Amino acid sequence: MARLGSWALLCFVVLALPGPPGAGAQDDVSPYFKTEPVRSQVHLEGNRLVLTCMAEGSWPLEFKWLHNSQELTKFSLEYRYVITSLDRTHAGFYRCIVRNRMGALLQRQTEVQVAYMGSFEDRETQQSVSHGEAAVIRAPRIASFPQPQVTWFRDGRKISPSSRIAITLENTLVILSTVAPDAGRYYVQAVNDKNGDNKTSQPITLSVANVGGPADPIAPTIIVPPRNTSVVAGTSEVTMECVANARPLMKLHIVWKKDGVPLSSGISDYSRRLTILSPALSDSGYYECEAVLRSSSVPAVAEGAFLSVMEPPQFIREPERHITAEMEKVVAIPCQAKGVPPPEMAWYKDAALIHLEKLSRFQLLADGSLQISGLLPDDTGMFQCFARNAAGEVQTTTYLAVTSIAPNITRGPQDSTVIDGMSVILNCETSGAPRPAITWQKGERVLASGSVQLPRFTLLESGSLLVSPAHLADAGTYVCLATNSRGVDEASADLVVWARTRITDPPQDQSVIKGTKAVMSCGVTHDPSVDVRYLWEKDGAPLSTESGPRVRLDEMGTLHISQTWSGDIGTYTCKVVSAGGNDSRSAYLRVRQLPHAPESPVAVLSPLEKRAINLTWAKPFDGNSPLLRYIVEVSENNAPWTVLLASVDPEVTSVAVRGLVPARSYQFRLCAVNDVGRGQFSKDTERVSLPEEPPSAPPQNVIASGRTNQSIMIQWQPPPESHQNGVLKGYIIRYCLAGLPVGYQFKNITNAEVNNLLLEDLIIWTNYEIEVAAYNSAGLGVYSMKVTEWTLQGVPTVPPGNVQTEAINSTTIRFTWNPPSPQFINGINQGYKLIAWEPEHEEEATVVTVRPNFQDSIHVGYVSGLRKFAEYFTSVLCFTTPGDGPRSPPQLVRTHEDVPGPVGHLSFSDILDTSLKVSWQEPLEKNGILTGYRISWEEYNRTNTRVTHYLPNVTLEYRVTGLTALTTYTIEVAAMTSKGQGQLSSSTISSGVPPELPGAPTNLGISNIGPRSVTLQFRPGYDGKTSISRWQVEAQAGQSGEAEEWGLVHQLANEPDARSMEVPNLKPYTYYSFRMRQVNIVGTSPPSLPSRRIQTLQAPPDMAPANVTLRTASETSLWLRWMPLLEQEYNGNPDSVGYRIRYTRLDGRGQPALHIIHDRVEREYTIEDLEEWTEYRVQVQAFNAIGSGPWSQAVVGRTRESVPSSGPSNVSVVATSSSSMLVRWSDIPEADCNGHILGYKVMYKEKDSDTRARFWLAEGNASRSAQLTGLGKYRLYEIRVLAFTRIGDGAPSRPPVLERTLDDVPGPPVGMLFPEVRTTLVRLIWQPPAEPNGIILAYQVTHSLNTTAASAAAVEVLEPSARQYTATGLQPEATYLFRIAAQTRKGWGEAAEALVVTTEKRARPQPPGKPLAQQEEVRARSVLLSWQPGSDGLSPVRFYTVQSRELPDGDWALHPAPASRNATAFVVDRLKPFTSYKFRVKATNDIGDSEYSEESESLTTLQAAPEEAPTILSVTPHTTTSVLIRWQPPAEDKINGILLGFRLRYRELVPDSLRGVSLRGIGNPGATWAQLTPVYAVHNLSEVSLTQYELDNLSKHRRYEIRMSVYNAVGEGPPSPPHEVFVGEAVPTGAPRNVAVQAATATQLDVTWEPPPVESQNGDIQGYKIHFWEAQRQNGSERVKTLFLPERAVKLKNLTGFTSYWPPVPQDPSGSVS
Repeated sequence: MARLGSWALLCFVVLALPGPPGAGAQDDVSPYFKTEPVRSQVHLEGNRLVLTCMAEGSWPLEFKWLHNSQELTKFSLEYRYVITSLDRTHAGFYRCIVRNRMGALLQRQTEVQVAYMGSFEDRETQQSVSHGEAAVIRAPRIASFPQPQVTWFRDGRKISPSSRIAITLENTLVILSTVAPDAGRYYVQAVNDKNGDNKTSQPITLSVANVGGPADPIAPTIIVPPRNTSVVAGTSEVTMECVANARPLMKLHIVWKKDGVPLSSGISDYSRRLTILSPALSDSGYYECEAVLRSSSVPAVAEGAFLSVMEPPQFIREPERHITAEMEKVVAIPCQAKGVPPPEMAWYKDAALIHLEKLSRFQLLADGSLQISGLLPDDTGMFQCFARNAAGEVQTTTYLAVTSIAPNITRGPQDSTVIDGMSVILNCETSGAPRPAITWQKGERVLASGSVQLPRFTLLESGSLLVSPAHLADAGTYVCLATNSRGVDEASADLVVWARTRITDPPQDQSVIKGTKAVMSCGVTHDPSVDVRYLWEKDGAPLSTESGPRVRLDEMGTLHISQTWSGDIGTYTCKVVSAGGNDSRSAYLRVRQLPHAPESPVAVLSPLEKRAINLTWAKPFDGNSPLLRYIVEVSENNAPWTVLLASVDPEVTSVAVRGLVPARSYQFRLCAVNDVGRGQFSKDTERVSLPEEPPSAPPQNVIASGRTNQSIMIQWQPPPESHQNGVLKGYIIRYCLAGLPVGYQFKNITNAEVNNLLLEDLIIWTNYEIEVAAYNSAGLGVYSMKVTEWTLQGVPTVPPGNVQTEAINSTTIRFTWNPPSPQFINGINQGYKLIAWEPEHEEEATVVTVRPNFQDSIHVGYVSGLRKFAEYFTSVLCFTTPGDGPRSPPQLVRTHEDVPGPVGHLSFSDILDTSLKVSWQEPLEKNGILTGYRISWEEYNRTNTRVTHYLPNVTLEYRVTGLTALTTYTIEVAAMTSKGQGQLSSSTISSGVPPELPGAPTNLGISNIGPRSVTLQFRPGYDGKTSISRWQVEAQAGQSGEAEEWGLVHQLANEPDARSMEVPNLKPYTYYSFRMRQVNIVGTSPPSLPSRRIQTLQAPPDMAPANVTLRTASETSLWLRWMPLLEQEYNGNPDSVGYRIRYTRLDGRGQPALHIIHDRVEREYTIEDLEEWTEYRVQVQAFNAIGSGPWSQAVVGRTRESVPSSGPSNVSVVATSSSSMLVRWSDIPEADCNGHILGYKVMYKEKDSDTRARFWLAEGNASRSAQLTGLGKYRLYEIRVLAFTRIGDGAPSRPPVLERTLDDVPGPPVGMLFPEVRTTLVRLIWQPPAEPNGIILAYQVTHSLNTTAASAAAVEVLEPSARQYTATGLQPEATYLFRIAAQTRKGWGEAAEALVVTTEKRARPQPPGKPLAQQEEVRARSVLLSWQPGSDGLSPVRFYTVQSRELPDGDWALHPAPASRNATAFVVDRLKPFTSYKFRVKATNDIGDSEYSEESESLTTLQAAPEEAPTILSVTPHTTTSVLIRWQPPAEDKINGILLGFRLRYRELVPDSLRGVSLRGIGNPGATWAQLTPVYAVHNLSEVSLTQYELDNLSKHRRYEIRMSVYNAVGEGPPSPPHEVFVGEAVPTGAPRNVAVQAATATQLDVTWEPPPVESQNGDIQGYKIHFWEAQRQNGSERVKTLFLPERAVKLKNLTGFTSYWPPVPQDPSGSVS
C-alpha cells in the first residue's frame, strides 16, 4: 500500500440533530451539534490532524477539548483542535465540549488511531521439538497498529498452509507431526497495510530431536484450542480455530459442534477453522472441536469455547428537546435503552457527570430515567443521557428550564470613560430562572445578544459587554436587557469616548547647516475636552525655552532653534501629557558645517615603486558630518591645477599616486568633502620631480612593406607622449633573418623627427624580422612587436642545370634538366619554360610551360608539334612571378627525317590518245632530303597494267607514253626520302578525253547513329572523267520545316573509292538532314538530294552551368543561383535534364553533401541545414538521362552569423562575500562561436527556485570574469555563462556550476503565531528565517510587558531545532511584547516582534475597511493600497493578505508577499500595465482569517513601454535600392498601452571579406559589434495599421541589417531579431520596349525588342520569357519560350500556318528572370 501524504485535513463532525432545541429564553438558543464525528479514524504518523467541533447556538459559543477524558484545552472561541505532526502518543479518544450561557454539551467521542510499526526483537532464538510432535513457533513480537500482515519463510522460501502446516489467527506457525527435514531457520515478514512499512524478524532456529527412534502412533492432542470470542451483531464474519496433532497425521479427523450438535458448513483450512458469516444473536453458544484418530482405539480429545454476539445500545424512550418545570416540583426526564449486554445508563448536566450517590435530590429510575426532586434555579441547563455497553454508546440531549424567578440584574453597568482605541467592559450580571437572556442596545440598535453580534461588540459569558476597540462614534447610552419567561429587567450607563492624545506630526531627525534654523514639530491630535501640556527634553534633561529668544516653544508645541551651532547637537524628545493619554517622540539634531582643510600634506618619491609619489596628510575636522571623500588636485610641470583623484576614501590619510610620467615635476593639494560641501584646499606640497626613464612603450603602428627584391620600407609613429619618459633622441631599428639563428643588424636614427627607414642591400625573397625602439637620455626603450616582411621576389639567377635535349621523333624534342638550387630561385618557383626555335626565327619560338615537380631531382619535358626534319635551338629557364630567369645555353637539335607530304598541284596537259604530260611541284612538307619521285599509272581497276618509274629529285614533270586511246588511267605521284615514299597524289583521266565537273552522289543512307556521329552510305555520282579527290558532307540541323542553312560538316580526301564514311562532331540529341558533294581536279559537284531526317542519340551535357553565384540566406542556409543550360546544350531529352549541387565546408571538416534538382529551367536553390557562420565551397553540374556534365567553377559563401551553439568552457565560481561571487570562464570553441562574440552574460538563480534566472552583462569579447553582487546571503546558486553575438544570446554553459554565498547574520524568524493563549500562559510557535543566511545555531526569545515604563525582559536561548516556546507566570489581561531572533556563527540577527494579550476571549479579526488607492499612487506595474484595520478579536493581527482581480473576467489572485501586521498601506506589484483591477484585503491573527474586505473601486494601471517586438515575416528586394518589409505586430497585451507606431532601424553591414580586417584593426579588444559597424538609421512609422513598408534610398550591392520595434506614449519596446537582405537586384519593374513581330514564313514568326529602361531593369538582365498563343485560344495553345541570354530577337518556329498569334510581353512577368 502506498504511503499517504504527510498532510491531511480531517473534519471532526457528529450526527446532525433535527433542528435547534427550543429556546430556554426569548432569544437564547442552547448549544447543539450540527454533525457528530466518526466513531474511529486511522492516520499516519507525521500527518497533520484537524479535529472540528461543528456546533451552533446563541453567541458566544466556547469550546474545550478532551483526550481520554483529560482536559486538553480551556474554553475558548477556537472550535478546532490541530495536531501538526501525529505520533503514536496521540492515539486515544477525543471529544469536545461546547457551551454558551444556556449550558454545555458533551460530544460523542471519536477514537483516533495512529498507524505505525516498530521493529522486531533483535535476537535469534533456538527451539527444539521431538520427532512426531507438533512444533509451535510463535511470531516474534512487534509493536504495530494495525496488526501487520505476517508471512512466514523458511530458508528464504515462503511457507503456505497445508495439511501439516497451520498458521493461526495470532500468526503462530504450527508444524504438525514434525520430521527431520522440518529443521531449519524460520523468520517472518510483517507488512503494515496502512503505512506500507515492511519489517523482517531475526530467524528462529528449529531442531528436531529423537529423529532415529521408532515412528510409534501418537494420540491426538489439541495444540491450539478455540478461544472465547465476543463480536458485535452485523459484523461481516467471525472465525474460531482449533489445531490438533497426531501420528499418523493423515488419519486425524476434526469435528466441530455447537452445543453438542455437529456442524458441516463454514469449515475450512483442513477443518482447522470455523467461520460464521454475519453473526446474529442466535449464533451465540458453546462451540467444541473434537480430534479423532480414525481406525484407532485411541480416545478422541475435545476442547471448546463460547461465542458471544453483542448488540450496541438503542434508545427505546428519549426526552423532549425542551423540558420546562416549576421550582420545588419533581420532574422525571425519560431515558430508556436496550442492548446486549444490557447497557449502563449515565447522566450528565452541562457536560459534567452527575454523581447520583452524592446528590439525594437526583435518583436513577429502574428504566434509566432521571428523577429530580425539589427543583432549584441552578438545575436549569443541558442534560445528557448516555447508554453504554461493550458494543458502543449512544446519547440524547434535552434542555431543562426551571421557571418562576423573574430576571434581576445583580451588577449593572457604570458610567465609563475610555480612550479611543482602548477596550472597555460594561457589566451586566444577572440572576433568574430560567437563566435570563441578555440583550445590549444603544438606542434602537441591538449591539449583542444570543443571536446578534456586531463587529467590536462581544457578549461575554457573564452577560457583560466588551467593546474592543472603542471608537469615537461609540459614545452614548448603553442599555442591558435581561429577559426570561417571568419578566424583564434593565440597566443603563453612559459611555464617554475620548479621542486618544497622539503625536501625529512627530519631530524628525534633522541635520542642519551651522547658523541656520532648526524647527522640530510636535503636532498633536486630542479630545477637545482634554488639556494638553508639552514638555521638551534634550539628551534626557528638561529643555528650558525661556532662557532666551534663540530657543523658543510656540503654542502648537513646535520647538524653534535659531543660529544653530555645535552645542545644539543631541536627541530632542517631545512629551505630551493629558488625561486622554500620554505620548512621546524623539528626534536627533545634527549641526553640520564645511570640513576643515587637511593638514600637513607631504609628497615624497615612493621608495618602493617607480613613477609613484606617496602623499600623506592629517585627517581634518569633519564638520559634524562624515567625510564623503577627499579630492586631490595636481599641477604637472607648473600647469594649472587639475583634479587627479576625485574620490579618495575618507578613512585613509595617505595615498600612493601612481602612473606618473618620468621626467616631470608634480605638486599636490587636497580638500575634504562632506554633505555640506567642499572645504578649503590644504597648503600646496613641495614640488617633486620624477627622474627620466627610458621610453616605456614601443613606437606605434610599425609597418614594413617590401619595396624591391632587396629593400624593405619601415614606417612607424613615436611612442605615446605619456610613455616617452623624456625627450626622444632617436630610434634603433634591429632586424635579422626570420627563423634563423643569426644576430641582429642595427640601424641608428639620431633624429627623433624621422619616422621611416628604407632597409637596403637585403637578400632577395627573404623573410626578415624587424623591431623598432625609441631612446632618450636615460636609455633605450621597449622594442615594438616583431613585424615580419619578405623582400619582393626576384627572378632566378641561374638556369636549370644539366640540360639535355634530343629529338625522339620527327615532331617532338625531349628535354631533361636538373632544377636550380632553391637559394638561386629568389622566389616561388612557378615552373619551367622549354623553348625551341628555328635559327633565324627566334621570335617565333615554341614555348612549353612545365609545372615544377618537387619530388624528382631530374625533370623531363617535351616540346611537340615541331616541323619535321628541322633544326631547332633549345633552351630551358626557370621563372617566378616577377619574371623569367636566365636561359640555359642553347643546344642545336634536328627533328627526325620522315616521309614527305603529297606533291603539290598535280595536273595534266598535252593529253593525246597515247600520251599525256604529268606536272607537279615539290611537296610543301619535304620532311627530309628528297631522294626522288615515284610515278605510276595503270588502266583503271587493272593493276596488272601498272607501270612505275622512279625519277630524280629534280624532276617535276614527266611525259607518259604508250597509252591506249580512249582508255581511263589512274596516275599516282609521290615524293621520296630516305624514310620512304610519301603520301600519294592520284587522279584518273581518260586518254584523249579532258576531265569535267563531277556529278552529285545519290542514294544517301544513314546507319550507326550515335550521340556525336553517324555513318553515311552513298553511291558516287559521275566522276567527270577523272578520279574523285574529296568527298564533302553538308548538314541541316533542327526540326522539320525549319529553314536552317546547309553547312559543311565533314570532308574525306584521297578516298576515290569510298562508298561510306563516318560523319563526326555532331551535336547529341539533334535532328539532322545530310547531303553530299564530290570534288575532282576540275571542281565541286552539285549537292545530292537530302537524306532522311534523323536524331542523334543522347549524351551527357558538355557544359557546366554558367554565372554561378552564392549569397548568404540565413544562419544555416546559402542561396545559390546559376544560368541554366541552353536548350541546345541539353544533349538529351529535356524532361530528363536537371542539376546536381555539391557543397562542402571550406575548412575541410565534415563530408561533402549532394542535392539533386530535376527541373531543367531551375536557376536557384537554397542550401539548408548548414553550420552557422561557416564558409562553404559549392559547385553545380547538369545531368540528363545518360549522365552528368562537368562541374562548374567552385564558388565560396559564408552562412550568416547566429547565436553561439555552446557556452564558454571552464566556468568557475568563487564566493567573495555573503552577497557576491566572482565568476570566471574560458573561450567558447571556435566552431561553436557562430559569429563575432560581442560579450558574455552570466545567468544565475537560486537552486531549486521557481524564479526566472537573472543576467549579469559582461560586455566586450575580452571579458573573462564578472563580479556578481546583490546576491542572497548563504544561498546556493546555479551559475551558467553564455556568449552573445549581434544576433542574440547563445546556449549557456553546461552543467551549471553550484556555489553558495558566504554566511552572515540571519534575518528575522517568520510565521510567528500564538496558537495557545491563556491568562497566565502563552505558547509561541515560529518558522526559521526566510533568509537564514547561514546555519542556525540558536534562537533567543525575549518577552516583556508592553508598557511605556521600563520593565525587565525575560530572555531564553533555545536549541536550533526549537520551533515553539511556552511562557508561563504571565499577568492576566496584559499585553506582552515577544521578540525572537536567530543566531548564526556571524552573530544574532534581526528580531521578529509580536504583541499578544493574555486573555481567553480571542476571536478571528474583523475584515479591514474597503481598500483605497490615490491616482497619484498608481504606477504601470504597481499600486499603493491603503485601508482601515478592523477589530483584531483580542488577538493581534499577524499579517494582511491582498488579492487582486483583473477586470472584467479574471479570477481573484493572491499576492505572493503578505503585508506586515502594522501595515495600513501596501504596494501591490507584479501587475500588468494598462490593465483594470479590483482589490480586496483580509487580516489574519492567531485564531484565523477574517472575511475579505469590500472590493476596491476599479482602477487602471498606467502604460509601460512595450515588452515584445514585431515579428518580421519577410524582407525582400523590391528595386535595386529598396526592400519591402512585411511584419506582424505584437500581441495587444504585450504593447502595454496604446500603440503609437513602429520604429524601423537599418544599417549597412560590413562585407564578410572585410570583417576580419575590421576586427584586427580596432584598438579595443573588447569592442562591441556596434563599434565595428555603422550606427542604425531610424524611420518612425506612425500609421499603426501598417503591416508592410518599402524602405528605399539604399545603396546598391550592399547587405543591410533591419530591425523593428513598437512604441507607445511611455517608450519603445525591445527590437526584433535582425534580418539581413542583399540590395542590388530585384525583379524588373519595366517591360521590354519596341516589341516587333514579323511573319518570316508560313510557320515562323520573327520577334524583336529592346530591353526595358535601365532604371527599371533592377539588375543585369539574364534572360527573357516569350509567351505566345493563337488568337482566341490562349488557354489551349499558350506556349513559353525561355531565353537564358540577354538576346533581343527570337524565331518562333513550327507555328500553325496562316494563324494570328499574340506574343504579349517577351519578359517573365512573374519575376523568375532578372
